[in-house]
Amino acid sequence: MQKKIRVLVVDDSVFFRQMLIQDIQKQANMELVGYATSAFDARSKVPALKPDVITMDVEMPGLSGIDFLKELLPKYPVPVILVSSLNLTVFDALAAGAVDFVQKPNMGKDYSVSNFFTMLHSKIFIASRAKVRAPQQSRPVAPSMGAVLSATSAASTSPGPGSGLSQNVLKTKYIAIGASTGGTEATLEVLRQLPGDIPGIVVTQHMPPGFTKMYAERLDRICKMEVREAQNGDRIRPGLALIAPGALQMTVEKDVYGFYVVCKDGEKVNGHRPSVDVLFSSVAKKMGKNAVGIIMTGMGRDGASGLLEMRNTGSFTIGQDKESCVVYGMPMVAQDIGAVCVQASCTNIPNVLMNHLRKL
Repeated sequence: MQKKIRVLVVDDSVFFRQMLIQDIQKQANMELVGYATSAFDARSKVPALKPDVITMDVEMPGLSGIDFLKELLPKYPVPVILVSSLNLTVFDALAAGAVDFVQKPNMGKDYSVSNFFTMLHSKIFIASRAKVRAPQQSRPVAPSMGAVLSATSAASTSPGPGSGLSQNVLKTKYIAIGASTGGTEATLEVLRQLPGDIPGIVVTQHMPPGFTKMYAERLDRICKMEVREAQNGDRIRPGLALIAPGALQMTVEKDVYGFYVVCKDGEKVNGHRPSVDVLFSSVAKKMGKNAVGIIMTGMGRDGASGLLEMRNTGSFTIGQDKESCVVYGMPMVAQDIGAVCVQASCTNIPNVLMNHLRKL
């Protein structure tokens, strides 16, 4: 029999904590090893209970979830799933080393308690297989938020100010990025190293509605290029990165004026909406050899087939390597099926990309 996933629940809400406890106790592949009513409480229980995964609220009285992560992970690299409301602190906690997050349920039509638990079970399973690293102590700080970035300083690897790219490359080449678990920080690490004068970028990151807008705003504060959540009809242009909206499929299309994005409802693909395969497949069909595809950390195989389509139409493709992935799933499948031209660490992907573009 497969070993059960040992789960520790940390939440200061009695009602919500009890909901989580009762649900986890019903799962055949999970074992509730205990619960904590605060981060202070959890601090003493983690060494004794040795959980495989921790579910944790971010905003708790006393010691915050973010400070708890900074203290916990260097000593005990346990995968942490954030269970929180729609809040900017989620991204600070991801930067502090949490693996993923699930939005707390409400009684709204689109996100019920049932949907919440389905998502939570999936995230716990994925987290139990994730590679956890404590963030480095020396990091840049996000303006206006005091957010701590998980990536190490890129002074030795950054392409530097100005891309040195020709106007022809800037206007005729495009970059497509896909990521899932661990991707919020991995994509940030790549984009923040790139110069402001960069070919147009489209990004699909598995993320629910609401969070994609906040994520794009966070990236826009940190990165040199403009970043925003895509809207249907947005033009893809140099110096702009468009993030696929949560719960919509994003594709690229072309008219006489150039390329633009289409964001619309659609069936889930590989269990996801937005799906990386949907984006990559459209890039392959519409942009062909004029595109670069980058597949990053994430569970499953979403994006691998689309990246292979891109490579087969002449695109240059990059896969994040195993050592730097939180979950080496999507890039591994892409590598195994021959979709990847070059593998690189998260920190080195910007150099690989810029070196390719400068040769064009």
